[in-house]
Amino acid sequence: MLRRKIHNPNLVFEQMIIGKRTHTLVCLAYVQGVAPPDLVQEVRRRLKLITINDILESGYIEELIEDAPFSPFVTVGNSEKPDRVAARILEGRVAVLVDGTPFALTVPYLFIEGFHAAEDYYSRPYFASLVRLVRFIAYGLTLLAPGVYVALESFHPELIPTPLVITMASAVEGTPFPAVVEALIMVTVFELLREGGIRLPAAIGPALSIVGALIIGDAAVKAGLIGAPMVIVVAITALSSFLVVPHTDAVTLLRFGLIIMAGFLGIYGVGVGLIAILIHLCSLRSFGLSYLSPIVPISWPQLKDTFIRAPLRSLVNRRPAIRVLDPERESFRLDFKSPKND
Repeated sequence: MLRRKIHNPNLVFEQMIIGKRTHTLVCLAYVQGVAPPDLVQEVRRRLKLITINDILESGYIEELIEDAPFSPFVTVGNSEKPDRVAARILEGRVAVLVDGTPFALTVPYLFIEGFHAAEDYYSRPYFASLVRLVRFIAYGLTLLAPGVYVALESFHPELIPTPLVITMASAVEGTPFPAVVEALIMVTVFELLREGGIRLPAAIGPALSIVGALIIGDAAVKAGLIGAPMVIVVAITALSSFLVVPHTDAVTLLRFGLIIMAGFLGIYGVGVGLIAILIHLCSLRSFGLSYLSPIVPISWPQLKDTFIRAPLRSLVNRRPAIRVLDPERESFRLDFKSPKND
């Protein structure tokens, strides 16, 4: 399928066998003349250093070649869409294909790529930019909403407008648990529903997730166990988590940590948690490339395809941080002049 997308003789596939028992076929894919030779050599070196008995899926390879195996953030990209993998290869990246699995790995992988989708480049730039900004807002909501709510309700009610404070106080009156316990319970219940919906058959899973969430939430509020505002906050958190799927695993773990810190230190705990997350992100690298590139270090030309998606006419060069051999992606020098009427 990559050959159908990229009709270029410079598209190279290097095959190797990994796994002492399974003898799994693993393939490197890159465009010669675009991908940096040192990047190709580093990927090849890491794959050859793998000594493992069984390779059943590309996830085995991902954990063995990534730079930060103990980080909650992924530093190796994966995708099952041929157009997405082909686009990353044409950007100068290297793909790793594993026999028997539809998921291809791509390196290096940037944090900002989790907010990009292939559909962004198939629609008009203005709508694509709006949708991309919505993803950033959703990521902030799914990460911070429960923790900020716990901090405001427990420690800083003076920061909430008075009419809203009165409404919230009447809604949570009589609930037996503090706000931090409510948040932990509701977030845990949501994770149970989501996991159950994934494991059940496709015909039943969505019904369980939707009906179960409605019934449990309504019953918990009527029974006086959980306040209605907490249900709303967790519902917004759950909806926002589905907009940035590549970072769902990391944001789920960090959400629990921020809720606990907010329960002990309030808004200061949320701030300390955010600073710790930012420091950790700045320290991460993916195959020699800064994980927060092109934001840290900042590259002003590349911001045209970071928070927004500029028109294709302005996306002339590939990302300079990858140090590709052929930095020019496209050259728009067409003269669109209207034909003269005789």
